[in-house]
Amino acid sequence: MRTVAILLLIAACAAHGGNAARELGVPLDGEPGAFNAITDVAGVAVGHVTLIEGDAVRTGVTAILPRGREDHTPVFAAVHVFNGNGEMTGAHWIAESGFLEGPVMFTNTHAVGAVSEGVIAWSLKNWSTPISLPVVAETWDGLLNDINGLHVRPAHAGAALDAAAGGAVAEGNVGGGTGNRAFDFKAGIGTSSRVVEIAGARYTVGVLVQSNFGKRPQLTIAGTRAGRAITDLMPEIHAPPHGEGSLLAAVATDAPLLPHQLERLARRVPLGMARTGATSLNSSGDFAIAFSTAPAPQTDGSPLRAAQFIDNARLDPLLGAVVEATEEAILNSLLAAETMTGRGGSKIHALPHERLREALVR
Repeated sequence: MRTVAILLLIAACAAHGGNAARELGVPLDGEPGAFNAITDVAGVAVGHVTLIEGDAVRTGVTAILPRGREDHTPVFAAVHVFNGNGEMTGAHWIAESGFLEGPVMFTNTHAVGAVSEGVIAWSLKNWSTPISLPVVAETWDGLLNDINGLHVRPAHAGAALDAAAGGAVAEGNVGGGTGNRAFDFKAGIGTSSRVVEIAGARYTVGVLVQSNFGKRPQLTIAGTRAGRAITDLMPEIHAPPHGEGSLLAAVATDAPLLPHQLERLARRVPLGMARTGATSLNSSGDFAIAFSTAPAPQTDGSPLRAAQFIDNARLDPLLGAVVEATEEAILNSLLAAETMTGRGGSKIHALPHERLREALVR
């Protein structure tokens, strides 16, 4: 676990909030929160464990806790699957019950079981209750990572949960996104947020993504076909590709919404994905989970429970906020990432900032 502790320190130093695209001058819509991150939704905490060992291990775990480490009160939630070539465990019970009863975990495809085991062990220790159906989602990082070596262990999931905190969120080559790529550039974790007003009340929507999808010619930034302007720096791959990858997205809001309304928010994630040029290919596993941190329904012991929720006719600002924040989170996952060499000498280049700036100016 010594390596894990060192890497957690690296991730903490790299945290800067979701501002990579804005620092580059990319024109973006909407008003971000203080950190431009999913953690702008009060109570939400994010933690990463990043595993970089030798020349073949490039992977990790990202944990998202809706109410932080101390409060495990269930939250209303919903899941949307845009293209199902992937896995998000626990999704069926969320659809059935309308509740998320623990953290959301992002990792690599072959680490789903280990991370699930780790969440159960951590919840028993910290909450004195098992999370019997943990929510664990994955993307395939086998180009840079020795994915069949099963390097993610249950203890790494626990360490990511222990590291979860509010404030700025580390992006790029961290956590579950360590070995990922998008549009043939290095990518990983990205986040963004939007603040909207509905009937005089201000609400926050935050999105965190794990990007691992798309082909170079598709990449579109602020309406510019940036991928067509940068045709070199293609991945130097010494292993057979698995496909064009996936997108994972966690959407958080403090707006009081019912599960069916949260599903409507989750269904807007693919629109943000489409703004970056992606079409969601056959091999893409595109999963979104949305949850609300508004107070859970209360009861005095009677069989009836009461909950407040925003009228459907007032949802438009929230729906638009998801699209905007998803688009920016994906861009941040690219622009915060750095060139990485991994398994077998494979190399994936970072999106060059200055060349992108020139393309946007043109």
